[in-house]
Amino acid sequence: MYKIKDEWGEFLVRLARRAIEEYVRNGRTIKPPEDTPPELWEKMGVFVTLNNRHAPPQMALRGCIGFPLPVYPLVEATIKAAIYAAVDDPRFPPVRESELNDLVIEVSVLTPPEPVEGPPEERPRKIKVGRDGLIIEKGIYSGLLLPQVPIEWGWDEEEFLAQTCWKAGLPPDCWLDEDTKVYRFTAEIFEEEKPGGPVKRKPLV
Repeated sequence: MYKIKDEWGEFLVRLARRAIEEYVRNGRTIKPPEDTPPELWEKMGVFVTLNNRHAPPQMALRGCIGFPLPVYPLVEATIKAAIYAAVDDPRFPPVRESELNDLVIEVSVLTPPEPVEGPPEERPRKIKVGRDGLIIEKGIYSGLLLPQVPIEWGWDEEEFLAQTCWKAGLPPDCWLDEDTKVYRFTAEIFEEEKPGGPVKRKPLV
């Protein structure tokens, strides 16, 4: 049962694009529109991903930032995450105005993370590629990968755990440690078919 209606997903993607364009062009942060559906004022986690349509799929990423926990109303979190993905992702230089027409916007609305319980060696059996995203925490280190990432790269569950460890700056086998915390979550994902084009729900499998 979907929590986010298709029309709400489209609203969020359009909102993310407007937020990016206004900030990149004019340095201004937009406010939530007056016609925001009341349901989108609920606090939820969200990530905004920017992909360059001219790059191969596994090289297309141009920015991805978000909030894994429901700390902001979804409409506000989407605006913040969109701007951060465009100008504050430390892996990339800030998006230039000349790039805006090459970016495909993707919005992932997250469920609250839940711990993966039980012995570490059983963790691969308690997660599922095509359904779950992962968060791994150990000490001061943490890393998150969205549910669509292992599908795009063809990983199985063990490789997904290892790559999330690596994303956290940890050894790839740290998911086998008792003191490593592993969380899973799911996401509803909406993306443009082309820059500024129709928005569709993105199936994971």
